[in-house]
Amino acid sequence: MSAQTAYKKYKETQVKTANQGKLIIMLYQGAIKFLRFAKKSIDEDDINQANEALIRAQDIITELNTTLDEKKGGDIARNLSSLYVYMKRRLMQANLKKDTEIIDEVEDLLAGLLDSWKEVVNKSNSNKVEDMA
Repeated sequence: MSAQTAYKKYKETQVKTANQGKLIIMLYQGAIKFLRFAKKSIDEDDINQANEALIRAQDIITELNTTLDEKKGGDIARNLSSLYVYMKRRLMQANLKKDTEIIDEVEDLLAGLLDSWKEVVNKSNSNKVEDMA
């Protein structure tokens, strides 16, 4: 088995065994990774790669938006949905203009949300450990 195949299997297993909070974190990390790749591609004048990376990031944001439950999440879910719609619109603009500043803006928003989700998941995990004691 090649190293690349082993890594791919490892990532698949990681996704299949992750809880919902960890999956959301992985989605944020993936979107940020694609945004960084898009900026690098723009800097290298590889417009096709930049386009693909920006579309992948938009797809992840769409997935995050479709998983929101407004009944359970209330105002937080509605606000997140509005933010996701905004980010997706900005990434469409960035893709048309190949504008790395817009990509930076969206990356900053995603990074802030990622940090918040990490705190929620870590707090949730520590509460589970305390409950077991």
